[in-house]
Amino acid sequence: MDVRELILQNRSFRRFHQDVPVDMQTLRELVDLARISQSPWNQQAVKFLLCNRPEKNADIFPLLHWASRMPEWGGPVEGERPAAYIIVVADKQLGKIFNYDHVVAGMSILLGAVERGLGGCLVGAFSKKSMHAMLKLDERYEPLLAIALGKPNETIVLDPVGPDGNTAYWNDERGVHHVPKRALEDLILGEL
Repeated sequence: MDVRELILQNRSFRRFHQDVPVDMQTLRELVDLARISQSPWNQQAVKFLLCNRPEKNADIFPLLHWASRMPEWGGPVEGERPAAYIIVVADKQLGKIFNYDHVVAGMSILLGAVERGLGGCLVGAFSKKSMHAMLKLDERYEPLLAIALGKPNETIVLDPVGPDGNTAYWNDERGVHHVPKRALEDLILGEL
């Protein structure tokens, strides 16, 4: 699969076949993709917690805020929740600035997931304090990102942004998730 096709298939999946497990070896392979990816300033200062146990997933799930642009939707229902998570944390003894490492790692993990027939969602909306406490982390670690993973259970389509410029995503009456994307020509300011 070429990189464009991987990116087109890599959507923010928020509904999964919860009963389809993601094994620990797959989670380790996905983190290995993050390990060999670029790291700003080559700090390599993010660490990963891997979870595929339903009882621990149940502890993580309520800490996450799903689809902020759809406040009427409470997130995936039981049976459609992630089968696994990778929690990305900053190791403050290894680095000082954590603006990008977790995002680069997250994209590498998601592209690897798509290649394996999985999907996921980068979730940065959660209480760091609550996540830190639930995970019983040492003070040197700061939770940055939760990556929800599983076999996708939703259809996502890309739509052109309309004349009003609204980029809010939405679900139609059939549950298809629509994601407006700006046209290429609207993004290119010019050629130098």
